[in-house]
Amino acid sequence: MANVTITVPEELRREMKKRKRTNWSLVARKAFEEAIRQEEMTRAAEGIDTLRTSYKTPGWSGVKEIRKWRDASKSS
Repeated sequence: MANVTITVPEELRREMKKRKRTNWSLVARKAFEEAIRQEEMTRAAEGIDTLRTSYKTPGWSGVKEIRKWRDASKSS
């Protein structure tokens, strides 16, 4: 595993030292992983929005399309 150095305010460091049972490396690792996951989700959502706006067909409605398929499956 690689080492990463971070800088925290002195007050925060004092509070961290009071909590000897906390694995601060694990806390930081989870925070980093969560930040990456959030960034990936944001990028995915932006990609979906881009696709949605670039493929709009005039007069097409997702609601109407779903209703059409539901009605077709009921008549089968």
